[in-house]
Amino acid sequence: MSRTTLPRGARHLTLAAAAATTAVLLAAAPAAAHVEVESAGAQALAENVRLTFVAESESATAGITELRVVLPEGIRPADVTYGEGPAGWEFAATADGYRVKGPAVKVGEDAEHSVVVRQLPDAKELAFKTLQTYGDGKVDRWIELGGSGDDDHGHGNEAPVLKLRAAAPGAHTVSPSPSVPASPTATPAPTAGETAPDPSPQAADTAEDDEGGLSAGAWTGIVAAALAAVAVAAFLVRRRGAARE
Repeated sequence: MSRTTLPRGARHLTLAAAAATTAVLLAAAPAAAHVEVESAGAQALAENVRLTFVAESESATAGITELRVVLPEGIRPADVTYGEGPAGWEFAATADGYRVKGPAVKVGEDAEHSVVVRQLPDAKELAFKTLQTYGDGKVDRWIELGGSGDDDHGHGNEAPVLKLRAAAPGAHTVSPSPSVPASPTATPAPTAGETAPDPSPQAADTAEDDEGGLSAGAWTGIVAAALAAVAVAAFLVRRRGAARE
């Protein structure tokens, strides 16, 4: 049985297509950094629960200076009080959540803070959309919902999610807390290239992410196009090989 030898040009075409696909896949790989939330008292309708947030740094040149958190349905800004955070950081309520802000933490260092929630809502899980700001003005938007399934580690720009145990027998909703005014300085200033006056997580849901300027949907289209190019290249190689036999 004779073995078909591919022409040199066809081999180069195949290798080039494979290399291009590998490069696209590597570029589209999700960032390792993310924001996490955890709590020992993560139970529906539990009262006075401490939540701890850890924002991982993905900048090699600037430290984290601010975290703005949008509270999920069932938790109001008035229900949240500050626990602990980086040295010099301050807490302020916003219209839809709160922010903690202060001197930049050390470059490459994670920023950890905690808050106490008066009562958790009757839900299975809670998502806390978060804007993470660095000293150079860069903003990481951890705002996507429902993309990671059961994976405990956030991918892409997924919001931190806290899973809740079922409510204890006899637990009930307590009376609402009195409202508190939002801080007039709670909204982070737009970064370079942003024209919206408020880069809130809601407004950023359809915005391009800062890690390369493309959304997850755009990366998916690029990867699909690259794979299609490889398939076409392979088809052409087979036709050329058959024609030479």
